[in-house]
Amino acid sequence: MKSNVSERLSDIHELSRKELIQRAKEFSKQFRIQDGKDFRLKDFNPAEDAGLGPEDKPLAKKTLQLGVDALATLQEVLYAQDKWAVLLIFQAMDAAGKDGAIKHVMSGVNPQGCQVTSFKAPSSEELDHDFLWRCMKHLPERGRIGIFNRSYYEEVLAVRVHEQLLNNQKLPRELVTKDIWDDRLKDIRNFEAYLSRNGIVVCKFFLNVSADEQKKRFLDRIDDPDKQWKFSASDARERKCWGDYMKAYEDLIRKTSTKDSPWYVVPADNKAFSRVVVASAIIQTMDSLGLEYPKVSAAKLEELNKIKKDLLSE
Repeated sequence: MKSNVSERLSDIHELSRKELIQRAKEFSKQFRIQDGKDFRLKDFNPAEDAGLGPEDKPLAKKTLQLGVDALATLQEVLYAQDKWAVLLIFQAMDAAGKDGAIKHVMSGVNPQGCQVTSFKAPSSEELDHDFLWRCMKHLPERGRIGIFNRSYYEEVLAVRVHEQLLNNQKLPRELVTKDIWDDRLKDIRNFEAYLSRNGIVVCKFFLNVSADEQKKRFLDRIDDPDKQWKFSASDARERKCWGDYMKAYEDLIRKTSTKDSPWYVVPADNKAFSRVVVASAIIQTMDSLGLEYPKVSAAKLEELNKIKKDLLSE
């Protein structure tokens, strides 16, 4: 007998594109945080998968493909309209599946309309600027989707957990106060409000993987010769700071979740399920923009009809 989740996924395959988008919007709501005042990370289960079992994985992949196709259409209209830009931010602990989510969810998007930027440890040039500078350089143009694999949020995550990193940022001593993390979160919230007012829509994902699942994936990487290159000693060291990172994530989600730049707390223990959640949230974000192809003027339409007539007469 089919599981409930399997039945629901099967139903999705019978929907029109308009109905699919509406279903995606409804589905993504449960993971969206747009007022973080009462947010508690412990209320979100990393293992949530709506009962999606191993036997449902092929169906989940087909469902994801429907979302990928819908995103491709929305991105095409976004590009043609050339008014809005979309910024997708992915944050997570190591091995949570950021790279895989970006790869699979965005697989159908035209590369001309999408740009991915991965942020590693800052360079000496970047350290000579304010903490937002290096990300501002990579903001998407109108009509395009920008993806940040990690972002300026590292300044209230890694730097907060390892406060010695502040020394590398050459800040005047009097500016490194007990309020520096709250101040940075305020700066980020204000920056995202600025982006929103300028037509850059921000959609943020925290891929919420459990410590047990991360351990399993680390062991898989160590044991698999094709994945060993992904693992480093620093990954294991960061794991020892798990509690500090969870506190930092909870604080930043609580203080930077707004209606215009929400966080999506994505259960990440089941990769197939997490990718469906991410795709649904991006569909919701792009559909909310009221995208439509540009309307041509009467003069342009007359010109096109003349060209068509000439071509047909050849």
